[in-house]
Amino acid sequence: MGDDSQSPENCTDSPTGFHASVYAATYTILFIPGLLGNGLALWVLCHVLRKKSKAVVFMINLAAADLAHVLSLPLRMYYYIHHSWPFGSFLCQSCFYLKYLNMYASICFLTCISIQRYLFLQHPFKAQAWKCQYDVAVSAAIWAVVGAACLPLPILRSPNLTNDTHTCFADLGVRPLSLGASVAMVVVAELSGFLVPLAIIVSCTWRTRRSLKGGHARLPQAHEKRKAWRMILGCAAVFFVCFTPYHVNFPLFMMVKQEAIRSCSVRRGILHFHTVSLCLASLNCCLDPIIYYFMTSEFQQKLFQNCAVITCSRFTSLENSGTAVSSAEGQSEANKRKKNVLMAYFWIRGPHRLEDDGMASPLSS
Repeated sequence: MGDDSQSPENCTDSPTGFHASVYAATYTILFIPGLLGNGLALWVLCHVLRKKSKAVVFMINLAAADLAHVLSLPLRMYYYIHHSWPFGSFLCQSCFYLKYLNMYASICFLTCISIQRYLFLQHPFKAQAWKCQYDVAVSAAIWAVVGAACLPLPILRSPNLTNDTHTCFADLGVRPLSLGASVAMVVVAELSGFLVPLAIIVSCTWRTRRSLKGGHARLPQAHEKRKAWRMILGCAAVFFVCFTPYHVNFPLFMMVKQEAIRSCSVRRGILHFHTVSLCLASLNCCLDPIIYYFMTSEFQQKLFQNCAVITCSRFTSLENSGTAVSSAEGQSEANKRKKNVLMAYFWIRGPHRLEDDGMASPLSS
């Protein structure tokens, strides 16, 4: 009766060539932008944190989660290009663990950013009393809970299950689970890791938009309202693009692994989409830095200020190494003029709200 009537054992489920090519291409494309974007983001955000800005704590943790995953991408690229894993079981499972730790930690921190921006928009005066230590405590709790919740994932997948220590990632064997255990894992992952954060982010986005359109927000500066709206909308966009496809496909993927779906064509389609959805989940490592830059004016300010100072310093050093200034007074005056020119350039190129949009605002404090 054709392939679709065959038993799962006779289906060619594993799209080895397809997933190896897609993973290798995706991780190669994402590595450099993810490394530079998140490295620069951590540097800038940590400078902002020194000014006691509270809204960046969750962004720092989000950037750290992204950077941890990005640093594992070269090993993933090596495996999918060479089709061999010479680095041992522990490193394989550690990289596998980091993938899901990054996914669910990112979901939690995006949710926290949306909640905080919405609450600060609605209650700007109460935001003044909010302490940075609260965000640090929430972040620590997220790492602890998510870290513990992701621990079963590398336990369920192991090279030893395939009797081949040179396999890793998508080719890892899957430990058999009872139907009840599979259902429980899917329900917990979908409910706590996707549906609840989805409801919160959608609610914050809708309520913020309604508040801005209805003129109920109490912040006097219009750009503060726009800034909060952009940040929440950016979090929602990253959430939908990167994490929704995986969680829509995850129950179907588990049904394939439990052999509840017997149609060969349907099984292959689900496994192919699983590969694409995991690649989209990794895309958040490059999209999150875009949120920091385009949605957060404090990030732009700090970036342009430091670029101006560094460029001015290097420009002055090169100039001084090539020519000797006759007098100390003349050298000082020349350097001052160069610095003023460069600062004016970066002022024009960068944001124009250094005074209005400072760290003292309720959304940025």
